[in-house]
Amino acid sequence: MRKGWQLSILTLALFFSCKKEGSDNKNPDPVNDTMYFPPAGSSDWHTVSPAALNWDQAGFSALYSYLESKGTKAFIVLKNGRIAAEKYFGDFTVNSDWYWASAGKTITGLLVGIAQEEALLKLSDQTSKYLGKGWTSLPAAKEDLITIRHQLTMTTGLDDDVKPDNDCTTPACLVYKSDAGARWAYHNAPYTLLGKVIEKASGKTYQNYFQQAIRDKIGMRGLWVQTGYNNIYGSDARSMARFGLLLLNKGSWNNTDILKDKNYFNTQISSSQNMNPSYGYLTWLNGKSQYMLPTLQFQFAGSLVPNAPADMYAALGKNDQKIYVVPGLQLVVIRMGEAAGESKLAASSFDNELWGKLKTILRY
Repeated sequence: MRKGWQLSILTLALFFSCKKEGSDNKNPDPVNDTMYFPPAGSSDWHTVSPAALNWDQAGFSALYSYLESKGTKAFIVLKNGRIAAEKYFGDFTVNSDWYWASAGKTITGLLVGIAQEEALLKLSDQTSKYLGKGWTSLPAAKEDLITIRHQLTMTTGLDDDVKPDNDCTTPACLVYKSDAGARWAYHNAPYTLLGKVIEKASGKTYQNYFQQAIRDKIGMRGLWVQTGYNNIYGSDARSMARFGLLLLNKGSWNNTDILKDKNYFNTQISSSQNMNPSYGYLTWLNGKSQYMLPTLQFQFAGSLVPNAPADMYAALGKNDQKIYVVPGLQLVVIRMGEAAGESKLAASSFDNELWGKLKTILRY
């Protein structure tokens, strides 16, 4: 992690509207299949013990030692919305803030769906409708092939290896590699420009539109921070868990539809193209026949995270920022921290190692 990042995330606390006071409701709800949502504007969050879930409670001790050895700062497991495990390491606390890196992409994926539902845009719209002609250096006919859907699916056809900075969003950096839709490549620049698309479509800043559409409605805290060309979200771990719970419930929060269009959500967590079936709309998918990884033009056979349930979908960020969602088990798993090993942009070997341990503890 860049040193400047630590300062950037620390400054987030100066802007947070109301931080948690640190108290919790430690009286768990009965263990059943009802979904629980923590109230907005409160630090209360119901818990459930691993023993009540027939999990290996003793196994968490070894898991926490493993997580600490891997640079983890925060780890949370939700079952039906209730906190079944929550652990902070070092001087990191329930009120500490950290960057999401590319796990924040999935926020944008959901936000585009909300904007489409509000008739502010359509996925089939040309990106140039919102960014203007010449937002790339492509010939007009090639630029006009690029739509919002291509930005959501990492299939713009723009070169993802532009030197010296492939995150660069200026027209000079956005050069032709293939026709839109013909190539999958994990490319931050066209993703980042989705924020500008939303701003133009909504007439609001990206920050304000997100806060009004998602953040404040589900009681999250946090801010988007501009770092270089990238727009990165930062928050406490429980805010990340709240967003994971929203994903688990397909865009609904405590009987309120944050996203009413369930067809859009189901598409977001389904294969968006054939080149990398393990990628939806800015969301990673498990249990597919093959997958691709950032910076590589190679199709790997098998599931993205073999040890995890096949129905898992995830928001994955650089240096192992993780939101795992498993609908079949009604689980959300959160991990924040430093890189668990070699720095990777999204998926890493840590995913499979962690789920190998969780498989034993959670007994699925």
